[in-house]
Amino acid sequence: MAAVPTLRASLAREAFLFLHADAMRSALGPGDALAGWEEFAASWDRLELDSHMADGGRYRRRRHAVFSSTPGGEMLRAPHQPHFQSREYNPLNGGVERWFEPIDEGVIRSEVLQSVLRLCRALFEPLRPEVKRWKVEVHQFRIEARADVEGRPTPEGLHRDGVDYVLVLLIRRVNILSGTTTIHDLEHRELGSFTLTEPLDAALVDDARAFHGVTAVHPEDAMKPAFRDVLIVTWKENERC
Repeated sequence: MAAVPTLRASLAREAFLFLHADAMRSALGPGDALAGWEEFAASWDRLELDSHMADGGRYRRRRHAVFSSTPGGEMLRAPHQPHFQSREYNPLNGGVERWFEPIDEGVIRSEVLQSVLRLCRALFEPLRPEVKRWKVEVHQFRIEARADVEGRPTPEGLHRDGVDYVLVLLIRRVNILSGTTTIHDLEHRELGSFTLTEPLDAALVDDARAFHGVTAVHPEDAMKPAFRDVLIVTWKENERC
């Protein structure tokens, strides 16, 4: 994980980073950080339909888990709980407690997810050394697309998540066109754009300093299944500690 200090400094300077898959592999470190990748990726086939879509869409599947992280201490899985965003940050689906099926314990214990969480801790927590406890949320997302229904990774549009830091990691992209991520500053001026195309392509965002959004996805071949799988991890100061 020798690249971590450089990545952390770049995130502090730029407010976002796009990491190609090879850079992400390097950041995760040598050894067995990606052991069991195929099984890990296959767990996205077991996601449940997101029934909280205010646009009536049935194109998103997900699972969710929450952790508590103490800098220099343990990261512990919290009891299963709802995901909540205010309408300030999510005008489409915010303002209500949204319950999703929990992430399978086998996925939580997997070397891949544990490696990703260790990397996030090393990247994010030193940026705010005054924080005593962090709330960490992990989301498995699948966005599906059909010939007659586009898949919308960010149906709320250009937005912030109301957290401190965000990691978006591409798991699989099957028969999908588009899905371009754009990053904007707080005055909505575009800072950059990129498309996650290869498994392990990743985006890091300082959520307090940047908006992000992803364009809708469409099937390349309308006769075949089409979906975009991502892992999203957010780090937020836990003010209740």
